[in-house]
Amino acid sequence: MSRPQEWSSWAPHVRGAWGLGEGEVRVGARGYARLLGVVPIPATITAVDPGRSWTWEVGPVEMVHRVDPTAEGCSVAVEISAPAPIEAALRIGYRPLVDRLLSRLLSESRRPLRVG
Repeated sequence: MSRPQEWSSWAPHVRGAWGLGEGEVRVGARGYARLLGVVPIPATITAVDPGRSWTWEVGPVEMVHRVDPTAEGCSVAVEISAPAPIEAALRIGYRPLVDRLLSRLLSESRRPLRVG
């Protein structure tokens, strides 16, 4: 979940990302994410807890990607905060997409690890 080069495998609306860290995201990294195949959007990695969570700001939106251990394995969550009108629009339009993306991420996590 924290490897920009693999985001498009589970988040097909992310068509590329660069400058956000080699291998895994890196705190303080500033780069771009290409969303929906359109213009690159500036992004900054603001926090990383290795193996647990990372936070980025994409425009006025902050997203926290979290993996929490559970008795059965783990739970994965994406928390989104933004100015009220943007957050309301994201809740309606982006939440269903995030739900699908998390399902895709689960499927990807069950595949053998790619090395190299």
